[in-house]
Amino acid sequence: MRIALFVTCVNDLVFPGTGRAVVRILERLGHTVEFPQEQSCCGQMHANSGYRAEALPLVRRFVDTFAPYEAVVAPSGSCVAMVRESYPRLAADDPELAARVAELAPRTYELSELLVDVLGVTDVGASFPHRVTYHPTCHGLRMLRLGDRPLRLLRAVRGLDLVDLPGGTECCGFGGTFAVKNAGVSAAMLADKCDAVCGTGAGYVAAADNSCLAHIGGGLSRRGAPVRAIHYAEILAGPEESS
Repeated sequence: MRIALFVTCVNDLVFPGTGRAVVRILERLGHTVEFPQEQSCCGQMHANSGYRAEALPLVRRFVDTFAPYEAVVAPSGSCVAMVRESYPRLAADDPELAARVAELAPRTYELSELLVDVLGVTDVGASFPHRVTYHPTCHGLRMLRLGDRPLRLLRAVRGLDLVDLPGGTECCGFGGTFAVKNAGVSAAMLADKCDAVCGTGAGYVAAADNSCLAHIGGGLSRRGAPVRAIHYAEILAGPEESS
C-alpha cells in the first residue's frame, strides 16, 4: 500500500523520532511510505480558537496534498480527529471542498487504526523489555474511539509488561490552549495524572499524542519521577534505540 505520512506540527518540530518510528513500522510490514513536502498544519489551533476563515486555507492545502494517496497516517489522535470530525463542518459552505473532504477524511487514520483495521496487524515484530502504562488521550478516546487498538498492539510487543493506568480515561489537563487559558485547573489535572502514572510502577507512560505526552512528561520531570513519556509508535518501532 502507498501510504502518506502526515507528521503533524508537534512531531515535525519537537518529536521527529515519532515520525521516523511510523515509517520504520510500516516499511517493516512491506508498505511504501511517502512524506509529501507540501504538508503543513492541519489548522486545529486556528479552528479551535474561533478562526474559521484562517483554518480553511489549511483544509484546502491538506486535501490538495494528500488526495493522491491510498491512505494517510498520522501519529496523532487529535490531528486525525480534526480532519475527520472538524473538516466536514469547516468545508460545509463550499460544496466542491466538502466533497473532496468527504472522500479523503475516511482514508485518514491514526496509526493504530491503520495497523489494526486496515492492515489487519497487531504484532509488528517489536520488542521493548520494560514496564509500560498507557494513557488514552481525549481525542483518541472520545472522538476517534480508538478503544483497545493501541493496547492490542502494545500487548503483542515482546518483553513489554503493560500495566493498567488508574483513572486512565481522565484528561491529563493539556487540551491545547486550555492549559494556557486555565493554567490552575490544568496543573491540578496534571498532578492527578502524574500521581496515577507514578503509582503504576511503570518506567514509561505511552500515548497516541505527543502534545499530551509533553504535558505529562513535563510534570513527571519536575517532580523528579523516574518515568519517561514515550509515543507508542516509538515502542512499536523497537527494539529500543539508545538515546
